[in-house]
Amino acid sequence: MLPRMPAPIPIIETTNLTKRYGGQRALNDVTLSVFPGAIGLLGPNGAGKSTFMKCLLQLQPITSGSARLLGREVGSEGREIRKRVGYTPEQDCHIPGMVGCEYVTYCARLCGLPFQVARQRAHEMLDFVGMGQERYRKIDTYSTGMKQRLKLAQAIVHDPEIVFLDEPTNGLDPKGQVQILELVQSLWKQHGICVVLSSHLLHDVDRICEQIIIIARGRVLVHDSLQNLKARRRGAAEVVVGSRQGDLLEAFQRNQWKCELLPNGHVKVEHNADSLNPLLKLLQEIKLAPLEIIPSPNALEEMFIQALATSEEAV
Repeated sequence: MLPRMPAPIPIIETTNLTKRYGGQRALNDVTLSVFPGAIGLLGPNGAGKSTFMKCLLQLQPITSGSARLLGREVGSEGREIRKRVGYTPEQDCHIPGMVGCEYVTYCARLCGLPFQVARQRAHEMLDFVGMGQERYRKIDTYSTGMKQRLKLAQAIVHDPEIVFLDEPTNGLDPKGQVQILELVQSLWKQHGICVVLSSHLLHDVDRICEQIIIIARGRVLVHDSLQNLKARRRGAAEVVVGSRQGDLLEAFQRNQWKCELLPNGHVKVEHNADSLNPLLKLLQEIKLAPLEIIPSPNALEEMFIQALATSEEAV
């Protein structure tokens, strides 16, 4: 018999994790088991994403519940945990007056690296993030994009097992966003460093993450793989016609397709195919020319829209 492969161990485990600020719950009974990979933490601003990461890193005390990170208990083994993780906060975290290589070296020393090793690693990481030419400049003179790269360099200088990135593309132009996301993607794909990417931008998470956690008002709405989420709504569309909605519904029902008339007059149909060809063929058979056919968003988009709606209802 072939030897059995060991079951993967969760890198993040929480049970009824709750964080209160006064009477407000920033996290509400969050229970998760997250396995290694590129994980997207998605939700609107104020959803609880940053609080979740800070609780795992012991930057904020947990009100109730429990959490484990890299197999260790958060709260009793925090020092050991922090040696194995990297973190880029949403806000700038540099020290005024320092130059880039000096700052990253300092961060490496804080992680326990000897000076010579820390200095070498700092130069290597600044080269990795594309900051080789600016390493001797004062950080105060850096652009927003350069500061984001610097934060990434200090987060990985000690070769962590997992890195938490809080809104790493904030303030960047489209080209800068792509460059940062490519660097982040390479951490897991090429170097085996698990990534937790927190963002309110669906595009960022969709681009590089394999697992998705959507949070709204401190609650987890969904935790699934990106592949599963995108597959849930494959083969759905909205058909826009000026009239004859009844004929359209009847034709769909004869074809045993689930359909409904929406309040805006569109006819929503689940045709269960990877392309629109079966739908177009049926429309041709009943001699009905649609004004428009709108492919329905995948489940990830729908869940995110739901999270936004949930957040707005609380206002």
